[in-house]
Amino acid sequence: MEYFYAFVVGGLICVVGQLLIDFTKLTPARILVAFVTAGVILTAIGVYEPLVELAGAGATVPLTGFGYALAKGVEKAVAEFGLIGVITGGVIATAGGITAAIVFGYLTALVSKPGDKS
Repeated sequence: MEYFYAFVVGGLICVVGQLLIDFTKLTPARILVAFVTAGVILTAIGVYEPLVELAGAGATVPLTGFGYALAKGVEKAVAEFGLIGVITGGVIATAGGITAAIVFGYLTALVSKPGDKS
């Protein structure tokens, strides 16, 4: 059932993104920001944690999961270091994902052939 819940929750998050693309004039960048912000807000009000417990990677892999990781990192850092944790917590919690994105993006740029968008 764990895989089923991960598939359903992750799929529903993707459906929301696709609906936003299809039926609004929001740009992909604004949708990205909205999803990350929604993850932070839903974590702050206590709604996202039960979803993560139910769906696992289905809730933590999409963009809302990045917002969740930011919020949990800030929460932990504030408890440990005080007010400075507001600045450092999110960066520490998401450093692995950010580093992977930079490294794999760079490697892809090295092996890909650039071309015109036309």
